[in-house]
Amino acid sequence: MPYTGTGPAIEVAGLTKSYPNGSTVVEAVKGIDLRVEAGQTYGFLGPNGAGKSTTIEMLCTIRNPTSGTARVAGYDVVRQREEVRRRIGLVFQQQTLDLQLSAEQNLRFHAELYGLSRAEAERRIAEVLDMVALADRRRDTVAKFSGGMKRRLEIARGLVHAPQVLFLDEPTIGLDPQTRAAIWDYLHQLRRTTEITVFVTTHYMDEAEHCDRIAIMDHGEIVVEDTPEALKSSVGTDRIALRTDDDELAIARVRERLGIEAGVHEGQVTLAAADGAQVVPRLFTELDVGIRSVTVTRPSLDDVFLTYTGRTIRDSEGPQHTRTPPFAGRR
Repeated sequence: MPYTGTGPAIEVAGLTKSYPNGSTVVEAVKGIDLRVEAGQTYGFLGPNGAGKSTTIEMLCTIRNPTSGTARVAGYDVVRQREEVRRRIGLVFQQQTLDLQLSAEQNLRFHAELYGLSRAEAERRIAEVLDMVALADRRRDTVAKFSGGMKRRLEIARGLVHAPQVLFLDEPTIGLDPQTRAAIWDYLHQLRRTTEITVFVTTHYMDEAEHCDRIAIMDHGEIVVEDTPEALKSSVGTDRIALRTDDDELAIARVRERLGIEAGVHEGQVTLAAADGAQVVPRLFTELDVGIRSVTVTRPSLDDVFLTYTGRTIRDSEGPQHTRTPPFAGRR
């Protein structure tokens, strides 16, 4: 059943996690605050290494915080660990199924761990297998399943004991686009039928669009948090991407002649303008640089991430880049 307490499903204040590293201390999570209302799908968006998985591990009682507090379904994650664990489901980033067991055997073992009666376990196993479209494969060994089928089974396993909050850590990583879309179809169905609170980490921008609210995390900190539409509106500009014969010269000319800051992101000169359609002709007439291609796009969550962190999420997952101001008029 969904969380029906008077407070939020998840509430975090000043949460930190640090690790010793020789003579230094690594701060994986740096004093974050967040609030997730019951019944929401809440997205934690950021590159690999941003601190998303560490945060989920603290919320799920796998790791203790260094400082700060967190409550899940009304219970403290340090002082009331068992109460929290009874009320959450967790799908890890890494696959944790027993490949030699059948789908229903994996689910039955999980149901027994949570103390479900045999009758209740059988009812719940049938329900969740039907929900993820694996009912006809319930007796097949998991080793025969595709990557997408294994992921759907892991989601089913996380739901067997009817949790109030479901945590999904990068649930579609490594899957093809069609399978990723199917996973989100199942999650939408889950929301329609159970009103469960879903907390999902992802570094796929398109997946964050499915969430009611998202927090962008970077270097262990939440840099901005709101609804996807509000975040895109906060950018307030079109994104222009150029492929040129001389990127450094193009950036300098854009600054000098158009009064706009630009930078190189994902191999293209990137800038922002309130009306991209009016700026494009000036690029050709005023830069005196060979331009091979130009694209103009409306604000997206990629642009939100770029605006608030100075990098695209793909830049963040490659070699570390020096921050280059991507947009003029940042809010």
